[in-house]
Amino acid sequence: MRQIRIGDITIDAVIEREGPWRKPDAFFPAFDKATFEAHVPSMEPEVYDPATGMLVMTYQTFVVRTPHHTILVDTCTGEHKDLPAPFDFPGKERWRNELGALGLSFADITHVFCTHLHVDHTGWNTQLKDGRWVPTFPNAKYIFHKKEYAVWEKEYNEGRDPYDKIFRINCLPIVEAGQALLVDDDYQLDDLVTLTPTPGHSPHHCCVNLHSGGQTAVVTGDMMHHPIQCREPTWAAAPDWNAEQGIASRRTFLAQVADTGTLILPIHFAAPTVGLVSADGPDRFHYRFKRD
Repeated sequence: MRQIRIGDITIDAVIEREGPWRKPDAFFPAFDKATFEAHVPSMEPEVYDPATGMLVMTYQTFVVRTPHHTILVDTCTGEHKDLPAPFDFPGKERWRNELGALGLSFADITHVFCTHLHVDHTGWNTQLKDGRWVPTFPNAKYIFHKKEYAVWEKEYNEGRDPYDKIFRINCLPIVEAGQALLVDDDYQLDDLVTLTPTPGHSPHHCCVNLHSGGQTAVVTGDMMHHPIQCREPTWAAAPDWNAEQGIASRRTFLAQVADTGTLILPIHFAAPTVGLVSADGPDRFHYRFKRD
């Protein structure tokens, strides 16, 4: 993704991995082959690899620089986490190298926003030092939704969280270090950076809104994973916490941003990632990459 500028804000992508990832029938329980094939010609060519039959998806962080803050939104899977497939893969130094190529060190980051607390959105939150997991960004405040954090903390404490290790190594050390801000739906860092609740994929998933110079961009986290969910908003992703709630959030969001010029920044959409939504009838939408 080329750098995006809205008013006084610049936005860059730092990529951890990209390319063909999963078969659509394995990722979307409501998948219908005929429906999918009918939509493929109207979607951007980068989003599907017909040679492998796989969705093309990306793990990335958005670096948001305002006049006062240097912000990361979501932090991929991280290093040395010993994760199950498909979250462990070689070449993760790419993320570190791309952040450095933007002229940034870990110490330069002032805030880390996590749209939710899943494995592939919290990984670089921490790093292993002297056998302990510590915050990667020593000067940053980490923004967690307080109710999202409480759900995963309860699951962890009661031994029910399937990602209990992820909470323990990616989230708990941030709170223990005193670097976490546990916030509500209406949190705003300042006039430029606010939240919108979009629950469903996780209990209290949030989008991060960026406003400057009369323009708006939205980092949508995992509110949607792939452009097919614009064409078919009812296609919930297999990992969704509450599929029906996620469908409702997606429909509402897409209807609100359609044909408004709002720039959309989904974490997992293939490069060039950033795009615009337009309506196609009452319940379908087009996603078009911003290429200029």
